[in-house]
Amino acid sequence: MRILLRPRWPVLALLLLAPSIPELLTGSTPITTLVLNPPAFAIQFLGIVGLYGTGALLIREFAAYFRKGWASVLLLGAAYGIAEEGFAVHTFFEPGGAPVGALGSYGHLFGVNWLWALGLTVFHATYSIALPILLVQLWFPLSKGVRWLDRGAVAVVAFVYLFVVVLFSVVVGYGPTPAALAFFLAVVAALLVLAYRVPADLLSVRPGPRRIGKWGLALAGTLEFDAWLVVLILSGGRVVPAFVAALVIVVANLAALGIILRRVGTVDLERSMFCFAVGMLSILFVFDVVVEFSVPGILAVSAVFAYLLYRLGRTLDRRAIAVPPAAVMGAPGT
Repeated sequence: MRILLRPRWPVLALLLLAPSIPELLTGSTPITTLVLNPPAFAIQFLGIVGLYGTGALLIREFAAYFRKGWASVLLLGAAYGIAEEGFAVHTFFEPGGAPVGALGSYGHLFGVNWLWALGLTVFHATYSIALPILLVQLWFPLSKGVRWLDRGAVAVVAFVYLFVVVLFSVVVGYGPTPAALAFFLAVVAALLVLAYRVPADLLSVRPGPRRIGKWGLALAGTLEFDAWLVVLILSGGRVVPAFVAALVIVVANLAALGIILRRVGTVDLERSMFCFAVGMLSILFVFDVVVEFSVPGILAVSAVFAYLLYRLGRTLDRRAIAVPPAAVMGAPGT
């Protein structure tokens, strides 16, 4: 079995970026451990690369191999979110404490933290999977639509991913009941089938120019995390039923999707995608400064990501000069 990774830089970028956004940028994995205890950080980071990085790589490869679009990426990202939080680290079922907090009881029914499960499934589908794939695609446009892995590499990456999921599931407590496990396995299976069957152009933007300003598009990129912050506030006060908080998540994400589909055009699509990504990351920067500033090293991580966004923006500017603005940037697998 010959193992081939191609091209190497985009593969490495996705492997590192996929865990860095949801873990380092949110403070879930403090970057200062790298200085205070390098061996512990190395083990921890290898673990999340083996989970996030391989998951994102497999999903991106699925989209490229079957020539699928963003709908498939998001569906598979949701399946990934369930696998991580439900099957691996079991936060869907924790009764309280870190990290679920009040969401261990607010929206909890039949042994499942439903509100937490909804929020984290959406978060992983977008921030852990779709956003890293999008950013790598913007950095390396020539690798778009190209298969990065041959069968041997796919087998190795899939083995590492499944091994890490099983390892986490054995180490972590608060596992699901048989009924909950069967339910979420069925949901994951349904998501996999949908990802395979949905047409590649399901979430394609309209032909023509963008009909929303760059700042408006960036603001739309903040909607998902804005909604999650509202849910966290509601979970503390419990002033409304949990299903109302769930509607906040659903409505905010549908609003963001509607803006993309109705206001973003195929003209200068790379820049539109970049502006939306800037919004998604900028709200995390604000969260780090206002809420997570006490987490050691979190502001330094935000500064690094802000600089990388700046560099990417400059790269897109230079590319726009060399390539006509009307050039169309398709979905991950096209």
